[in-house]
Amino acid sequence: MADLEIASASTADLLLMRDWAESEGWNPGEGDRFAFAVADPRGFLIGRHRGTPVACISAVRYGAGFGFIGFYIAHPSVRGQGYGIQLWRAGMAALDGRLVGLDGVVEQQDNYRKSGFRPAWTNLRYEGVPVPGDPSLPAGVELVDAREVPFERLAAYDRRFFPEPRDAFLAAWTGLPGRTAYVALRDGAVEGFGVIRPGVTADRIGPLYAADQRIAVALLHRLASAAAGRPVSVDAPDVNPAALALMAGAGLTPVFETARMYTGDTPTLDFPNLYGVTSLELG
Repeated sequence: MADLEIASASTADLLLMRDWAESEGWNPGEGDRFAFAVADPRGFLIGRHRGTPVACISAVRYGAGFGFIGFYIAHPSVRGQGYGIQLWRAGMAALDGRLVGLDGVVEQQDNYRKSGFRPAWTNLRYEGVPVPGDPSLPAGVELVDAREVPFERLAAYDRRFFPEPRDAFLAAWTGLPGRTAYVALRDGAVEGFGVIRPGVTADRIGPLYAADQRIAVALLHRLASAAAGRPVSVDAPDVNPAALALMAGAGLTPVFETARMYTGDTPTLDFPNLYGVTSLELG
């Protein structure tokens, strides 16, 4: 294991990491890597054994005090040989001194607890084609293309749901080709926000924020219409029971779960208005 070389991931490496994530059944969104790279260009690490990539991790820094671990994968051909733990240690070292979050799959949660992470809530991935519903909005609320909303308003709204500013990432996440993003406005104030992007097995919706369930339903159906009949998936947090009720009411089925875990106290976020997390890889 002494000859494992750990370095920042190249563009080609990011494509490989996406492929590995797809092989694990995580269904990363198309083009996500471009927003990920903008978030923290040095935050993606690849481990090579004799020149061959064998393991990866992302350790993305936000602001001065927060970091997020994702893409923690060792290739199946080398599992159990210690390469993955070397990437883990390198990623955690890069985030030393920060509050660190991650979304842990069920089989790894005990290992994360041993590394000092504590569960905060469960994200349930709901998937399917939404059944017809009542997408009507409350009086005075309209849905507009997110690109038409002054970015500072959108960024300020996102800060209610994330521990640190992430403006560069948010701009890329919303504006990449192939994505559809809507904002719910009432008298110019943001009361909801959602993005859908293409995925492999289902188009991914995230984030999904809303001031109430009617706005969330309207956003879900408007975003799902961009999928043109394909299945969609949403990672809904059980810390907001209304989110789970909305997904079940839309006819979506839970297919996958992770635990949001932190190394310290759970950040104070706007849980009642959080209907779908942005990304299991970057928070």
